[in-house]
Amino acid sequence: MTAPTAPAAGRAKYFILVVWDGMRPDFVSPELTPTLYALRQEGVWFANHHPAYPSSTEVNGTVLATGAFPEHSHILANNEYRPEIEPLIPIPTQSLKAVRRGDEVTGGQYIAVPTVAELLHGHHWNTAVAGAKPVALLHDRQPRSDDSPNPVWFAEGCLPATRLPVLTNLLGIFPAAASPNVGRDEWAARCLTEAFWGAQPPRYSVLWLSEPDYSQHQHGPGSPEALAAIRNCDDRLATVLHALERRGVRAETDIIVVSDHGFSTIGANCDVGESLRAAGFNAHSTWEQPPKQDDVVVVGNGGSVMLYVIGKSPVLISNLVVTLQQQPFSGVIFASNHLPGTFPRAEVNVAGPTAPDIIVSTRWTRLPAHDEHPHVVVFNDGYHEYSAGCGMHVTLSPTDLHNTCVAAGPDFRKGVVDPLPSGNVDIVPTLLHLMDLQSTTLDGRVLSEALVGASAMSGRVELGRLDAHVQFAGGTWMQYLNFVELNGVRYLDEGNGGLKASAVVAK
Repeated sequence: MTAPTAPAAGRAKYFILVVWDGMRPDFVSPELTPTLYALRQEGVWFANHHPAYPSSTEVNGTVLATGAFPEHSHILANNEYRPEIEPLIPIPTQSLKAVRRGDEVTGGQYIAVPTVAELLHGHHWNTAVAGAKPVALLHDRQPRSDDSPNPVWFAEGCLPATRLPVLTNLLGIFPAAASPNVGRDEWAARCLTEAFWGAQPPRYSVLWLSEPDYSQHQHGPGSPEALAAIRNCDDRLATVLHALERRGVRAETDIIVVSDHGFSTIGANCDVGESLRAAGFNAHSTWEQPPKQDDVVVVGNGGSVMLYVIGKSPVLISNLVVTLQQQPFSGVIFASNHLPGTFPRAEVNVAGPTAPDIIVSTRWTRLPAHDEHPHVVVFNDGYHEYSAGCGMHVTLSPTDLHNTCVAAGPDFRKGVVDPLPSGNVDIVPTLLHLMDLQSTTLDGRVLSEALVGASAMSGRVELGRLDAHVQFAGGTWMQYLNFVELNGVRYLDEGNGGLKASAVVAK
């Protein structure tokens, strides 16, 4: 389709990105989230919004920082096996230790494309980042001088580190984790609006809240704890808006409230490594010595599992895939080779030099709705402290792959519901367009239909489906992937699969 026309650059002086980690769109309501609901009525509600896959925090945190899919940013999961960084155990991709070592071994290309903050710094614009989770570091990770005007707080420390005493004198010690994680989110919001903002906010600010992700993991979507966490997020959004009003700049500020992913409910735990060892593979998550030829490194990420085959033997990869296709937890399998019953990793933008050889997205089941909220249960691997009834994501379930996005301000249309497919990958292209900045590394599109001065929303959404299957003696493995495309950007709607037993004909 031809995109609606939009102004070459925006009217706003200030831009703010607020992330409610794990917020599902079906929980936005006048009763539960009055501030966000009012902002939705004031601006644009993206009614068909999507995270990138894997639908995890660090992946989408990087997408929201760069506008690039994982295969281009090289941040492919929350936990990855990077032997050049750590040869014995998976790394948490958001940790300061991994980030520093990653930049050291890649010549500064741990994140292989520029972030919004880096682009703005190159144009001498100031930024501020405050996050109640470590993922905030991925928005602006570079070391900086003690007098830097671009502060960062990322739950495990700050940049520059010399600002830490100033923050703790003002705000107190960063609170311990709790459920709901009210203390940490309040601290992060105050850090941004009281410590980092002066008389006026900087050109660009990021506030990353830990909820409702934390409480949904612990207690499940829709639990009393998760609902209380959502209410607190709404209060934190009110904190930001009031801070803008006190400075007299709200009318000059574009604000985007988005979540990094959706959520599902755990139906059962699985142990992919144990299943592979039972089938004869030397598959482990941690190692006493660096793994050797034909060893398999298993890296759990909740609803998806990454498998790294040392030596990349095509025969071993094929045997692993066949084994996985006969496991009850397997939903969709992506492989480095074009193997029967799999999809290429590039179909979901998770190829690249650091990609695992196999990705297994665990199976999910849609249950009859017990209230107004969709109820989808998934298999969970890798985080065994979460049991059935708790929450998880990183699958290809429809509730993982649809998330929240609201935008309001002088550059956004008023009172609009945008039905067109959109995604986290589109946030940075839109922000850079409004800031009149250029980048050659963007995978998303400008959300032109949502901007003031755009022509009426029009165009055709292209629906797509991929299917793959392979026959076994005991049945047929089948998997699918549903997606939509608009202006060359693909948005995943859902994917699933399983082994369908062969019918037995009575004689």
